[in-house]
Amino acid sequence: MTSELSKIWLSSPHMGGQEQEFVNKAFEENWIAPLGPNVNGFESDLQEYIGQNKEVSVLSSGTAAIHLALVQLGVTAGDEVICQSFTFCGSANPVMYQGATPIFVDSEPTTWNICPKALEKAITDRIFKSKKPKAIIAVHLYGMPYLIDEVHEVASKYDIPIIEDAAESLGSTYKSKSCGTFGDFAALSFNGNKIITTSGGGALVSKDKASKDKTVFYSTQARDQAPHYQHSEIGFNYRMSNISAGIGRGQMLVLDKHIALRRVMHQFYKTIFSEIDGVEVLTEPSDDYFSNHWLSAITVDPKQTNGINREQVRLHLETYNIESRPLWKPMHLQPVFEKYPFYGSNVAETLFENGLCLPSGSNLTDDDRDRIKSAILEVFKK
Repeated sequence: MTSELSKIWLSSPHMGGQEQEFVNKAFEENWIAPLGPNVNGFESDLQEYIGQNKEVSVLSSGTAAIHLALVQLGVTAGDEVICQSFTFCGSANPVMYQGATPIFVDSEPTTWNICPKALEKAITDRIFKSKKPKAIIAVHLYGMPYLIDEVHEVASKYDIPIIEDAAESLGSTYKSKSCGTFGDFAALSFNGNKIITTSGGGALVSKDKASKDKTVFYSTQARDQAPHYQHSEIGFNYRMSNISAGIGRGQMLVLDKHIALRRVMHQFYKTIFSEIDGVEVLTEPSDDYFSNHWLSAITVDPKQTNGINREQVRLHLETYNIESRPLWKPMHLQPVFEKYPFYGSNVAETLFENGLCLPSGSNLTDDDRDRIKSAILEVFKK
């Protein structure tokens, strides 16, 4: 059956139509290097969109953005950085780039993000055992804002800066304030599967112009002001190209439309699963939270579904050529990170065991939704 049906992707790129105009202009004016009008324009577009007088530097990836945030916070070999365990490896890998030690913290069950209680326990224990963590990396997973007031209260109590991993949450808000504007730094991602894409790319959100200038300096190989190439610090080749930024400028024109369409998909799943016992859809805990619902995600409790589990759902969707994906495998369970400290219980592990991401793209059609619905109802025999 699979070979007869077109693929329904989890989250595929969705062009708005004007991206090509910005790219063509870059070719016409020979702005192909990692600088130019599109780079400046894309940064301005993002700054205006997220507000709060933040400064934005566009880079090669969201991972690069987290790395440069750690560099600017002075994280070096031997330091410790607290990381949300339930996330993509791009949140934790940059800690290793700096020779620092990741300290993993469990999630709470409401937003699936870093647990404030486990966070404070980790901080006090690390202070007692070794040293105060140098930074906290908190993630807005799948577009859902973390418990911002509670997490930042803990961070402020111990005077530890927060890096927001807002890679999945462009357009999400908490109390009408954009995700990516709460921390000392924030990382955005424009990977091919994100809410908007530049093919590949990211951005670092900074609090002021001086921080932005430092980001640009580090991302362009830390070249000193001199007529020749001179370097007093280690730099990185992390700047976004003017071509990629042109795609981003076109994508910004349809960002709000894409968010609205992703939220339609979320409501679509809420309606389907409202009559299926044992399946929960990740949803905002209150009106203070507004998620872009980059990915709609569910948990499946076999005890309430007559034994049907997440993997059975995934494999059944696959027979209809519908892509779905288990939730992130927690970092503290990954072979590369399993030797590092972890604080919490089994929330992240349970989410990984029972959770599934469902097709959420802003370019899904009514026919796609009909096939998804039929496959879901069939597996649950509804």
